[in-house]
Parts: sequence; C-alpha cells; structure tokens
Amino acid sequence: MATIGENIKKYRNKLGITQDDLVRKSGVKHTTLTKIEGDFVQKPSVQVIAKIAKALNITIEELLK
Repeated sequence: MATIGENIKKYRNKLGITQDDLVRKSGVKHTTLTKIEGDFVQKPSVQVIAKIAKALNITIEELLK
C-alpha cells in the first residue's frame, strides 16, 4: 500500500504541478508538504489532508488509499 506522501506525489505529478504550486493552491506550508511527501510525517492532520486533497481536486479517501 502506498503512503500518503507517495499518493500526494503521484497525484501532483499527474497534474503536472510542482511542490511550490501545491503549496500555493493548498495553503499548506512548504516544510509540511516536504515532510509528508518524504514520509517523515506519516499521519498529517485531517485539516492538512483536506487542504491538499482539495488542491489536487481529489477526495480525502483517494489520498488515503
């Protein structure tokens, strides 16, 4: 099963956007996004997950699969 960080990276790449783009779209701090994508943060808060999912135009469930 993929980690949430791997899923964020997958969906972000599918949209062709950079981490900086996702930071701007989601309002999540760059350091937070980097830590999640790098799997240093395994369980980000629901608020952070919701912001990222919305910015990627996917559901929270898709991000957690």
